[in-house]
Amino acid sequence: MMLLRRPKVEEMTGLKRSSIYEYMAAGTFPKPVRIGPRAVGWLEPEIVAWQKSCIAERFARSAQEAASRKR
Repeated sequence: MMLLRRPKVEEMTGLKRSSIYEYMAAGTFPKPVRIGPRAVGWLEPEIVAWQKSCIAERFARSAQEAASRKR
């Protein structure tokens, strides 16, 4: 299991630091693991799972919108 530092998380997600911390505060983004007194890292599988959930949510919204347009 790989720990990712913030720059890599930003690169993978397209989010900047402030957005990452806003989403964490809202409970919608994985929390980091403390790896030192002043260092944290995110578990790569949790970041990948978050990305997949965003994609699934988008597809679900698209399907709902398409269904409501057909009515």
